[in-house]
Amino acid sequence: MKEPKISLRPIELSDVDDFIEWAGDDKVTKYCRWNTFTSKDEALIFLREIVVSHPWYRVIIFEGQVVGSIHVTPVGSGKDERRGELAYHLKAKYWGMGIATAAVKAVVSCAFKELLWLERMEGLVFVENKGSQRVLEKAGLVREGVLRKYFFIRGKSVDIVVFSILADEVD
Repeated sequence: MKEPKISLRPIELSDVDDFIEWAGDDKVTKYCRWNTFTSKDEALIFLREIVVSHPWYRVIIFEGQVVGSIHVTPVGSGKDERRGELAYHLKAKYWGMGIATAAVKAVVSCAFKELLWLERMEGLVFVENKGSQRVLEKAGLVREGVLRKYFFIRGKSVDIVVFSILADEVD
């Protein structure tokens, strides 16, 4: 399959209608650590208070449409603030088209240059989320192992697969 042409840009408040399409879809949020958004007002508050000030949060654009988001969040503090957690969300109707893989590859190629503190990028994926695991593998991240009962989400402990890529592994 030919890799789709995507672009990334910083998220804006005006993206709220697109944001709610994936953040308000139970199919998309099933493997997220946050609950499904139920209103545009709730999404606007989240965008205004959390996302717009985030150090590296982008929307994914495919064929002129905002189809998802991707971000790298600093993990740790002090001397450990050299890791970033990669996360992405895509409207369900765009799954299986290679868009998430293309977005992860784009982030890997530019985030290490833009975030000078970043030495290690991690993807933490629910064990059951095989599609997301394939995305990270195709994008060149290495599967490191399983963290058992790592997160407590929606009333239960869940196992997470850890993937990573290091700055010195990227051209």
